[in-house]
Amino acid sequence: MLFLPAAALCCLCSALAAMATQLRVDDLTLTSREGQSVSFSCGGMDLCNNSGKVYWFQKKETFKAIFYINKNTKELKEDFNHPQLEDFSVQITENSCELKIDQVTLNHSASYFCCCYIKVSTSVFHVADSEKLNIIRPENSRQVFGAVFLTVWMSDGRTYGHPLFGSGTKLYVTDEKVVKPVVSVYPAASRAHLEGKSSLLCLASDMFPPLVQISWKRQKKDGDLEDLPPVEGEQLELRESGRTASILLVHRQENGSSKYSCSVQHEGGRVEAQTLQELPAPAASCPPERPDLAALQQADLSFQSQCRVKLLCLLYTVLIVKSLVYCCGLSLLMMLRTKGPSTI
Repeated sequence: MLFLPAAALCCLCSALAAMATQLRVDDLTLTSREGQSVSFSCGGMDLCNNSGKVYWFQKKETFKAIFYINKNTKELKEDFNHPQLEDFSVQITENSCELKIDQVTLNHSASYFCCCYIKVSTSVFHVADSEKLNIIRPENSRQVFGAVFLTVWMSDGRTYGHPLFGSGTKLYVTDEKVVKPVVSVYPAASRAHLEGKSSLLCLASDMFPPLVQISWKRQKKDGDLEDLPPVEGEQLELRESGRTASILLVHRQENGSSKYSCSVQHEGGRVEAQTLQELPAPAASCPPERPDLAALQQADLSFQSQCRVKLLCLLYTVLIVKSLVYCCGLSLLMMLRTKGPSTI
């Protein structure tokens, strides 16, 4: 029985590793005016090695399934009750699927995703027919994106599957023109310098649509630029209105330094940074600052002196008040004795 949890973990890890693969989407954004036609491409259909079903989703506030098509039989299923179903059509080829809108309206402003199932054999798990190990099985799978998804399970000699999504394309319905981004690369200061790393900042701004994809390049010894392998640098992306920034953290090499640049993919085309930047030298690690002992002693003496002065002032004030009270009382007694008893 101890084998079952281990098998479940192995099965799930295999599924998650396979999910790192994505269907290929050509466009990050599409900009269209009302009345025009647009189409969204989805490639890599050879990865859909299970039932052959390719799903299309529309995402506004939530995901909503539009329909799915069987890439083998070309059969289209439209049983998700999408309110704009009649506006869409689909065309599928050997290794790609295309969603099309013939006449775009403002209501079509949304993100569109393609999806299919990927299958991995679990024949290595020999579980009795009466036993099933459910890794993910929703009570009502139609509540997941409006379709039958996320059912990952295994039993003796059978298979399990999980959904494989594309990165999605966001549709902007507007009369505004597409504007390419302005791209700049700078040295970036951060606490990473204290950890032996150097950082660079790539900024894309003043573009429409506002979505971009930023990638980093490194200059080779022969002067050409090559894509930076993910293992050689950590990247952090920050987005705000009209701007996207990518911060690259790289361990500085002791035997030399390289120059880096960034490239930005946008609907208007790819834009390269005009300059190369060399990694700034990481700051030396500094011990935490200690307070100045002499300054602390001086401050302590000053505080003590102030306290002494205030105490002396208070003491003299009390003595003066006591003297005044004593003098007033003594004067009053002398006046009463001098006046003497009254006569009739």
